[in-house]
Amino acid sequence: MKMARQLKSKKKKYFVHESSYVDKGASIGEGTQVWHFCHILKGSRIGNNCHVGQNVVIGPDVKIGNNVKIQNNVSVYRGVTLEDDVFCGPSCVFTNVFNPRSDIPRMNETRKTLVEKGASIGANATIVCGNKIGKYSFIGAGAVVTKDVPHYGLVVGVPARLAGYMCECGLKIELKQRLSSCKTCNRKYTNKNGVIRKVA
Repeated sequence: MKMARQLKSKKKKYFVHESSYVDKGASIGEGTQVWHFCHILKGSRIGNNCHVGQNVVIGPDVKIGNNVKIQNNVSVYRGVTLEDDVFCGPSCVFTNVFNPRSDIPRMNETRKTLVEKGASIGANATIVCGNKIGKYSFIGAGAVVTKDVPHYGLVVGVPARLAGYMCECGLKIELKQRLSSCKTCNRKYTNKNGVIRKVA
């Protein structure tokens, strides 16, 4: 482990607070900021222009895309992938072993979790490992996700259940017809048997 301050080179420019640690072999993209009391473990890759809040642990071997925001008190464990533009709210939880026991090693049984482009995870939500969070979906605060979330899906509750759909702009949309528009930004979507797609 190595304590790092602001690190700059010809290829990369990013900021790591002096109270945080970045292990040898971790990769951090240009424009990314890592704030107080964080630990980036070996083999993890963080993209460009990310914001990593206070008391965050990443890795080992985690993949994080560009423009990802991870708020305070989040641990992103091995097996979790965050694609571009993902938002992780304060104290949201990822797991990577489905049936852990303290006295039975199960790190070779980790289940992968994929959070797709543009998804938002609310504060204190829990993502049980082995599930896929669809692109531009929205996980409500405190929800417990136990199964896949569809693209653009809004899920809330314990366990999380589908409560509607969200536009890419982050507001709820009504999909009563085959072709619907967001009343705020006018993006258009189709709904075919519960599969939501944005119209180019």
